[in-house]
Amino acid sequence: MVYQMRIYTINRGMMDSWQKLFNEHIRPLHDRLGIPVQNSWVNADRTEFIWVRQFNSAEDIPVKEAAFFASPERIALGDRPTSHIAKMEVRVIEAVPATAGVA
Repeated sequence: MVYQMRIYTINRGMMDSWQKLFNEHIRPLHDRLGIPVQNSWVNADRTEFIWVRQFNSAEDIPVKEAAFFASPERIALGDRPTSHIAKMEVRVIEAVPATAGVA
């Protein structure tokens, strides 16, 4: 498994609207398309919305993302998601086995 940690800087004053959009539309669509959202967090001091989604492999990411952006549900959202986001960082990460670093 690989994960994407996505860090979005949300435009000031739009965090509540973003969270509503995310919880009502974006997250359910990810679930329907087989892209589980592991968790999400808010760093209020920096107006950041941080979330992690899971993929079977790094090769799976472009395939699943293409399906997401081509879906009728995502197309219907238009620019609503991007209008909330001032900056976006995406990092591909892997879990560390629980035994790592144990002597």
